[in-house]
Formats: sequence, C-alpha cells, structure tokens
Amino acid sequence: MSVRPPQSFRQSEQDRNGFNVLEYELMSERADSLGRHGLKVEAALAALKAWTPDGQSAEDREKLLNEASDAVWAFFIQREICGLRNNRDAIQRYGIPNEVIARLGAMRK
Repeated sequence: MSVRPPQSFRQSEQDRNGFNVLEYELMSERADSLGRHGLKVEAALAALKAWTPDGQSAEDREKLLNEASDAVWAFFIQREICGLRNNRDAIQRYGIPNEVIARLGAMRK
C-alpha cells in the first residue's frame, strides 16, 4: 500500500516555475514607491536650484536644503529596500549637490 502526502504539503506549481503572485505584488509596490521618491527628489532639487539670492532670504535656502536632504535620504532608504546598495549612480543621475549629501541623516532642532 502506498501513501500519498496531503495536498497541503505538496509544492505548488507556482513555486516550481518561479512565479509567486505575492512576491510579484511586493516587487511592484517597491518599484512604484521608488519612482514616487525619485519624483520627490527631482522636485526638491529643482526648487533648490531655482533659489536666487536677490529674490529670497538665506532662511529660505536653508529650508530648501533641508527639504532636499530629507527627500534624498528617504530615496536612498527606499533604494536600499529594493536591494540597490550603491548610490553613486543616483547621485550622478539626479545631480545631487554635495551640500545636500552632507546633510543626509542629520537631525535638526
């Protein structure tokens, strides 16, 4: 007499062919979130670049620098969640200034 294992212990067809619906959905959400963070970085850097000393105060520039560094910091964290550990290509692609990079992760009062 042969005994067959229960169906619940059997490896599903989805696992064997590498297609897992839940993992696909999670990867999709990670990619979407990374794209949204990238757009926030672009907007923050554009606002910082648009700052002019004759039209705005130094406090406005500080605020823009802080907003840009927060956006870049969140973007870098999201990249790490997606498995992208090296940020050099993102720094180059987005043209992130050194003064923004110097403020990454800084706690302000």
